[in-house]
Amino acid sequence: MSAVAGKLFNGKKILVTGGAGSIGSEIVKEVLKFNPNVVRVLGNDEMGLYTLGEEVKDKRLRLFLGDVREKERVRRAAEGADIIFHAAALKHVPICEYNPFDAIRTNVIGTQNVIDTALDVGVEKVVVISTDKAANPNNVMGATKLLSERLVVAADQFRGPRGPIFSCVRFGNVIGSRGSVTPLFENQIKEGGPLTITSVGMTRFIMPIKDAVDLTFKSVELSKGGEVFIFKMPSLRIIDLAKVMIEELAPKYGFPPSKIKIKEIGLRPGEKIHEELMTKEEARVALETRDMFIILSQLVLWGGRLTGYGHPSYKYPGAKPARVKEYSSGEKLLTKEEIRKMLRSTLT
Repeated sequence: MSAVAGKLFNGKKILVTGGAGSIGSEIVKEVLKFNPNVVRVLGNDEMGLYTLGEEVKDKRLRLFLGDVREKERVRRAAEGADIIFHAAALKHVPICEYNPFDAIRTNVIGTQNVIDTALDVGVEKVVVISTDKAANPNNVMGATKLLSERLVVAADQFRGPRGPIFSCVRFGNVIGSRGSVTPLFENQIKEGGPLTITSVGMTRFIMPIKDAVDLTFKSVELSKGGEVFIFKMPSLRIIDLAKVMIEELAPKYGFPPSKIKIKEIGLRPGEKIHEELMTKEEARVALETRDMFIILSQLVLWGGRLTGYGHPSYKYPGAKPARVKEYSSGEKLLTKEEIRKMLRSTLT
């Protein structure tokens, strides 16, 4: 990965929207390892920006307070940039369910502002961070992220021959990210329980944050335009995750594991039992490599008509037609020991 990232970012000017968040801040930290000219962070979380600046302390880091909802602010932050990572989003399903207007302003209009800015200032590549909830969405958050993806794919056709290369990356839950289940469970264990799960049957995709960022960088290298890159991720039962975390962390906080209970509280608005990273329809036209699926743009026009998927000249090393019918978190679940091994390197 280092050779790839070194070539991608050496001497470049990088903008990361939402760069004070869990994924965005990790992108910032990793990019800074590969000799960029400057890394700009645009975010509306003042304390998050301050904390990032105190933690990183790098003269190449620029902290811009602003919101992707404001097109002029995005434009000023992106002036002269070579690559944009668009990680700014509202991501919590229940919050978006009760605040759909704001979800649209950030996840949809904010993405459109990034697209318009990239076209205007002439960046080289734009990568938009998406989510498994964009696949066959049944909630506001997923629907807005799907529309965000569709805007990005369409923008790659709209750009003409000289504009930025646009693509998306789609992955599931990231271990330890802000607002995710692992820090919630740890806090509940620290308090003596109970651990609250919404359904005993619930499954989710999960991945260490370092792996998510590494694959995001790889997608920057591979992107030719209009793709949605879907990372291959392990999946697990949330109840198994809860049990492993109790076994691992209860003694640390002075409790016998047997004393920490698990309580089922019911699904929240908009939640699914299983998530999908790729639908049946997407799998039908996707390519597959060792570590990701690639959904090619369906908007390649020849003679004014839709004739296929992706440009015929686009090549991806090692890619073959996808061998799966769909990609759901309810399949190929991790065992408790596999979960334990994954978590031991990330739990505090």
